[in-house]
Amino acid sequence: EESERMPLEGDPIPAEHVALIKQWIAEGAKYDAEDPKAPLASIIPAPTHPDPPEVYPRAVPVTALAFTPDGEQLVVGGYHELTVWSPADGSLLRRIKNVGQRTYALSFSPDGSLLAVGCGAPGRLGETRIFDPTSGELKLVLGTTSDVVLDVNFNPAGDRLAVASADGVIRVYEVASGDLQLTITSHSDWVMAIAWNHDGTRLASASRDKTSKVFDASNGELVVTYAGHGQAVKGVTFHPKGEEVFSGGGDNKVHRWKVEDGKKGAEIAFGGEVYKLARGAEFFFATSADKSVRQYLAEDQKEVRKYEGHSDWALVASYHDGSKRLASGGFDGEVRVWNTEDGAAVVTFLAAPGVKKEE
Repeated sequence: EESERMPLEGDPIPAEHVALIKQWIAEGAKYDAEDPKAPLASIIPAPTHPDPPEVYPRAVPVTALAFTPDGEQLVVGGYHELTVWSPADGSLLRRIKNVGQRTYALSFSPDGSLLAVGCGAPGRLGETRIFDPTSGELKLVLGTTSDVVLDVNFNPAGDRLAVASADGVIRVYEVASGDLQLTITSHSDWVMAIAWNHDGTRLASASRDKTSKVFDASNGELVVTYAGHGQAVKGVTFHPKGEEVFSGGGDNKVHRWKVEDGKKGAEIAFGGEVYKLARGAEFFFATSADKSVRQYLAEDQKEVRKYEGHSDWALVASYHDGSKRLASGGFDGEVRVWNTEDGAAVVTFLAAPGVKKEE
């Protein structure tokens, strides 16, 4: 019966594979992987993902975007791909394939030679893929897990990569070898964001378990837990001096709190949930379900400007210091680019090849 055949809607398993499975069962089906507790997804070789649609039937939510280090291109997560756009006029420049079904995070190495992509299929697969951003060549696949990767971040030196996942685990890898250096299991739910301090000695996290935490990046030991939000925490970044943390979440606020004792020093109210926090040299930016992106001085959280115009939740943002450009992505698939010097809109487009914005 075709309806009972496995894999469903796929080609039958080759005869030699069936014979191998029979032999394994006959020999006692012994488990011979290094770690008996390792999830199956981490043992199976990384898949080659299907091609994206040439033309999208509709826009998809923008859950990740990042300027290239020179500020001349904007990389946006798509469906099984990354799309690369001009932030000046919104034209499509190229496409990078072989990416997980959904992309949730992008991070360029400090020298711009590598692009880390946190992606996956919800409830089935999560992985971090590292590409050459110029050629689109896949260089490495790290941290395959049973659920999606929600954030990735290179340290300031560019030799380590922190990965936050929906399995509740933070993993830190050596970039050159791909070796796993740290596994941090302090959170009890999705880890939604991860950030390094200015010298790479500490990591801050945001989790759906309603806490934000700071860890020693050398050994993974917990430094402090902040539980002041009382709701899921979705974005996090360090104060420039490294002694405080900004975190935002489901309580519709950004909190500023001390690493030393976890005490809150200030808070900023929004008209909806706060999602990701993005940092620049002088500023940080917060995206929100109130359809706005707000810019603050990182030193004292003084509001510089509020960017409005999204017709749906503003989910993610990226800032380029050199060009003074801010890009944000919305749930409706729209990308907006602004000039932060005067708040003027530069360009607006739908980040889905073939889909045009309705006038």
